[in-house]
Amino acid sequence: MGAGKMPYNKKTAEKRAPAKRKLAEVFSPGEVLADTSRKEWKLGVPIGQGGFGRLYLVQKWTKSHKLKYLGVPRYWGSGLHEKNGNSYRFMVMDRFGSDLQKMYEENAKRFSHKTVLQLGLRILDILEYIHEHEYVHGDIKASNLLLSYKNPNQVYLVDYGLAYRYCPEGAHKVYKEDPKRCHDGTIEYTSIDAHKGVAPSRRGDLEILGYCMIHWLSGHLPWEDNLKDPNFVRDSKIRCRDNISVLMDKCFPGKNKPDEIAKYMEKVKLLSYEEKPVYQHFQEILLQGLKAIGQKDDGVLDFGLFENGDLQTNHMRKKRRKAAAAASENTEADMEDAVATRTRKMTSPKPKKGTATRKRVQK
Repeated sequence: MGAGKMPYNKKTAEKRAPAKRKLAEVFSPGEVLADTSRKEWKLGVPIGQGGFGRLYLVQKWTKSHKLKYLGVPRYWGSGLHEKNGNSYRFMVMDRFGSDLQKMYEENAKRFSHKTVLQLGLRILDILEYIHEHEYVHGDIKASNLLLSYKNPNQVYLVDYGLAYRYCPEGAHKVYKEDPKRCHDGTIEYTSIDAHKGVAPSRRGDLEILGYCMIHWLSGHLPWEDNLKDPNFVRDSKIRCRDNISVLMDKCFPGKNKPDEIAKYMEKVKLLSYEEKPVYQHFQEILLQGLKAIGQKDDGVLDFGLFENGDLQTNHMRKKRRKAAAAASENTEADMEDAVATRTRKMTSPKPKKGTATRKRVQK
């Protein structure tokens, strides 16, 4: 799920990603990489960098769960590439558009009520999928959520650098606090378990999503002014977990509090460490929230609306219309919409533009 760029070391391959990763050198656009099936991919302009992980086929899951799409990056190919005496691992995946953090900041650090609930529903779909394949994400946040390049109403969860196999071969990891692993993740959103050094679990991912939804909707988290003090953040989260109404009062001081968010957090609170969440129950809570505000799950992510329903700016409206128009003109055959494109042989017509990620292999 994703691609990494830190030097490969067999002894540390199964350990968690370090706080600071050594990134591979920058490759020049136009360089051709051949994957394991001998397909060739031409690098485009770099669009970002992140962690590493694994990818599972999603088509069958999407069909069996009657989903319109599943926000997990599509895998196109991977391989090794030699450059300047070094070997680099690379993986090719779909090209994406803007990340939600940029959208959040452009919208005065607020998302509309409807959009937050729509995002929550889509992310729950993603979490159920990766959890069923023995992994948890551990770092859900706006900057790790990317909009589809073709369809700006589709959101994808990326960067599996902190992904953890919580249930290898069906055996769940036991609850154990480890001082050496305290506060893993992104401090403002990380779970209470992670603050205590406990290995990530399914309930932790759902807790993180809860903090994200509260932040996106209110623009505030009670501990946001003390992020340099992890213990303060941990203790604040524990107090808020013990009394969800306090959390809601701090983030939504007015009368109109999102009851479905409070219900969601209460349900997360009841989960035990090894318990499998009933994802449908959490989805039903968010669907009830949509109904309460006179909306439905239509899949539309409208980032051009404030909480009070007023249109934001002409600039944002034009930007969204332009993106939607571009999406309607794209076709399946337009390989320029992918992160990387391929040719069958080096001697065939010039490959199209694209981008692939890579990771150095230690010899």
